[in-house]
Amino acid sequence: MPKFAFIIHPLNARDMARKYRWAAWLPAGLIEWLMTKTPPQEISEITGIHSATGAQTTGWFVGCPMTARQLVTSNPQQAIAKITEAGRVAEQLGAQIVGLGAFTAVVGDGGTEVAEALDIAVTTGNSYTVFTAVEGVLEAARQVGIEPSQARAAVLGASGSIGRVCAHLLASNVGSLVLADRRRQPLEQVSAELAEHQQAIDITTDIAEALAQADLVVTVTSALEAIVHPEMLKPGAVVCDVARPRDVSRAVADQREDVLVIEGGVVKVPGEVEFNFDFGFPPQMAYACMAETMILALEGRCENFSLGKKLQPDKVREIGRLAKKHGFQLAGFRSFEQVVSQEQIQRVRDLTQRSKQQTSN
Repeated sequence: MPKFAFIIHPLNARDMARKYRWAAWLPAGLIEWLMTKTPPQEISEITGIHSATGAQTTGWFVGCPMTARQLVTSNPQQAIAKITEAGRVAEQLGAQIVGLGAFTAVVGDGGTEVAEALDIAVTTGNSYTVFTAVEGVLEAARQVGIEPSQARAAVLGASGSIGRVCAHLLASNVGSLVLADRRRQPLEQVSAELAEHQQAIDITTDIAEALAQADLVVTVTSALEAIVHPEMLKPGAVVCDVARPRDVSRAVADQREDVLVIEGGVVKVPGEVEFNFDFGFPPQMAYACMAETMILALEGRCENFSLGKKLQPDKVREIGRLAKKHGFQLAGFRSFEQVVSQEQIQRVRDLTQRSKQQTSN
């Protein structure tokens, strides 16, 4: 059975303490400088993945020592070179396919340049991330009493690789859709792609405008700081935050009990998987981008799958089918590293109904 690897990186300097405790005591600037001198390396071996079909696979986490800020602001060719070096570590470990995690999937034309430089298959994991994000926000909506077909949905970062396909999948499930991003021209292109759908499609470069009337929100921007704040959201809104670093401010969870924020792309891995590294999730849970690499290994599909700036809706649906075949499934809902309880969901539902009654009176 083919083996896989997945490239991870610290979102910020403090994240280095997950692997190296000494990093908790050093200034962030010094940690980032030290990372420029550090080569990529194996972080841990991943074992115990058992498909519902009986197939098994193992893999590795490979660390790319660059923060999100460094990956976004450094010379693109330097970032690509570092990610490629991490990919070569994966090759040496014996992986036949490697996944690009978080911001390593953004640089280099959505992983294309890294794939061209390596001798093994590459995927960003974005297809399964999209599938689980849309699946999650629609299910969460139903649980808080929102009928998706009657709802207005917003996609923030809609002209990006993930946001564009989220828009494609949502368009056939919601009543109306608003697309938001920094530049208007790419939004017009995405809107034109959605012309076959009968729903009303609006576009805006104003995030607050997009959120004001949105019942459902999927946010997938590449912002380095939170862009969604408590005062922006409609009572009863369901927000799926796929971005890392997060697009949604923690203040939303603290101040808006009438809003449900869920993390996108969190799945349960079949079998008794051991990651042997603490990336902040409970046992057996992983990001969907990680899971896509595992699914392709289990399927024996060591091929470039999710690459480039334009994901294909058909591929998103295909990886969703393969995930179900192998026993991967949504892991309930999580919000800011915590499990979302039924009590929280009921509270949002109750507060939303109360708000509607007050408005009608």
